[in-house]
Amino acid sequence: MISTNDFKTGMTIEIDGNVWTIVEFLHVKPGKGSAFVRSKLKNVQTGAVMEKTFRAGEKMPRAIVDKREMQYLYNAGENEFVFMDNESYDQVTMTSEQIGDIKKYLKENMNITVLKYQEKIIGIDIPNFVELEVVDTPPGEKGNTAQGGTKPAKLETGAIVNVPFFVNNGDKIRVDTRTNSYLDRA
Repeated sequence: MISTNDFKTGMTIEIDGNVWTIVEFLHVKPGKGSAFVRSKLKNVQTGAVMEKTFRAGEKMPRAIVDKREMQYLYNAGENEFVFMDNESYDQVTMTSEQIGDIKKYLKENMNITVLKYQEKIIGIDIPNFVELEVVDTPPGEKGNTAQGGTKPAKLETGAIVNVPFFVNNGDKIRVDTRTNSYLDRA
């Protein structure tokens, strides 16, 4: 158990059988009444964000989440992805439901972090920025905008990102996986 007075950003707690990460928190001591802790929590499994207020000193069960470094090996069919544990070399197969939306950034031999809670896989963390090659994008034409513009580009993993007009097929670009946006050319 952990007290709400000991909250830290990134800490995981358990509420109603779900694992939540503390995104931000604020201790509030009003002039009248008792102190409380206002927090923003993110569900590790679904990604849902919730704001919750706790009494100061309230006890919460802490969720111990095991983080394992794994490597993405290959896609074993339309719905199955194979990963290898970097320490024990055991192979684990996960479905696209377990992985979620980040499957569009998975590239062979990419290192990821698998989150386990009570020996059950609850989520996957990938790097915030990945380098991917542009496979298909329309050619940029000179003079078709007054200011810079964007065009859709299909990447080697199947993800579609809006890129500036100067990006061509075969270019390697860096993509922010949190916002699905173009950063720069690699």
